[in-house]
Amino acid sequence: MTHMLPRLRVWTQRMTGDWMIWSGGIVLAILALLTITLGLNPPASAQTGSLLLRFQPPAPGGYLLGTDQLGRSMLARVLAGAPWSLGIALVATTIALAIGTPIGLIAAWVPGWPRRIIRMLVDTVIAFPSLVIAVTVIALLGRGFWPLAMVLGLATWPIAARVVYAEAMGIMKRDYVRAAVLAGVSGPLVVLAHVLPALRPTLMTMFAFTFADMLIAESALSFLGLGVPLSAPSWGNMLSDSREYMINAPWMLFVPAGAIVLAVVALNLVGDGVTARVRRSGGRA
Repeated sequence: MTHMLPRLRVWTQRMTGDWMIWSGGIVLAILALLTITLGLNPPASAQTGSLLLRFQPPAPGGYLLGTDQLGRSMLARVLAGAPWSLGIALVATTIALAIGTPIGLIAAWVPGWPRRIIRMLVDTVIAFPSLVIAVTVIALLGRGFWPLAMVLGLATWPIAARVVYAEAMGIMKRDYVRAAVLAGVSGPLVVLAHVLPALRPTLMTMFAFTFADMLIAESALSFLGLGVPLSAPSWGNMLSDSREYMINAPWMLFVPAGAIVLAVVALNLVGDGVTARVRRSGGRA
């Protein structure tokens, strides 16, 4: 009986990690499908409504998620806001990893003063308050999809660089990487052929967690009036609109908040699942 416990533990860990990845991935796939099919081409009720239909509560036979203060369908608006909120978070995450990953790899591979300069640069950018950077860039470029995505991405890349640097330093101590260096393989080829593939699980996990953080950050900035234009039906703007009507129409708060929570939980499930699988397989996703 005792010899069965390690096998049972391994099986439980495998099932837990796979369940997280599958459950989170299915939710994200559904959100992506709804965003592409309905969010990019929302019905007219997402922007226009009737004051006679304002504050309609959720009802299966009527408006499934209710209406807002202008009589617009909350279901149509939350779908129309998905390309804004999810799109900004996706672009910001891509920018952060696209900048932070090569910088972290360079800092890990090149010793001496280049590494010190890169580390000083990363520490300097992290020292600046993100909110101050956001206000400054938006004041210069104006509100919109791309300015907000750039702000979030540029404020987050140092974190990605630090994670990649720390992981790459450990990978370069592995025997097969040292053997490639001793065999005379060029530095860029070692990084591309050995270090970067070993970073794949870390990058996948970091992408999921950063995506969730960017979604929350976009919603928070839009809620404060520092994000997308007020006319855009982003989830943060919908939360901001609900402040005055939380008592009379609480669904105006619950609908966008539920969408944010659902997406963040799904992303964290995927990230935790990949982490669990990496731990089980000894560093391979």
